[in-house]
Amino acid sequence: MARQLYELCGTDPARVFSPFCWRSRMALAHKGLAFESVPWRFTETDRLAFAGHDKVPVLVDGTRVVTESWTIAQYLDEAYPQAPSLLHGRPAPYRFVAAWNDTVLQPGIARLVVSDIPPLLCPKARAYFIESRERRFGMALAAVTEGRAARLPAFRAALQPVRGALAEQPFLGGEEPDYADYTIFGSFMWARSVSPLVLLEPEDPVHAWRERMLDLHGALARAAPHFGA
Repeated sequence: MARQLYELCGTDPARVFSPFCWRSRMALAHKGLAFESVPWRFTETDRLAFAGHDKVPVLVDGTRVVTESWTIAQYLDEAYPQAPSLLHGRPAPYRFVAAWNDTVLQPGIARLVVSDIPPLLCPKARAYFIESRERRFGMALAAVTEGRAARLPAFRAALQPVRGALAEQPFLGGEEPDYADYTIFGSFMWARSVSPLVLLEPEDPVHAWRERMLDLHGALARAAPHFGA
């Protein structure tokens, strides 16, 4: 049975835009593991019944079914120890990076790009997305992203921890990328996949790092459908 990764997309099955799916996609590439991408869309929870889960990513590796990006990363290191490590046997620093990403970076990006997502979805998924996200934000999606250009400087300033980590090394993982890089990159790849908004200035060290990430693993991410620069 071919290795499969269930990933979120819209009407275009090639446009994978979940930040969590991008973490797992890059983790598999890091390990040198081929996989088949299985497109999954909002409201298709019944298609994940076999996993006992209602969200993607879901990895099917032979007889193993692994849910959630963090658990997938741990599984890949345990199942394929001969391949380059993702977590280096030290999960705590990567949990910290994920916590910062999930509470600071990803919500910050969401407030800049969320209104760009509905046109990418089929009518059923679009209705679900708008209703659920407007309930989450407590306002219309257009209001969430209103004035976003004026808010970009504050967003960019919040990236200083990433700049600091990259001051003397090309990747967050050091000379080579690891799961810290894939965690942060997943959020930027999400924005690149769904929105034309330019998040990073060309002279920003984070921009240079993102360019290196886009070129990894045979330019896997750079070749993906995208809008953002």
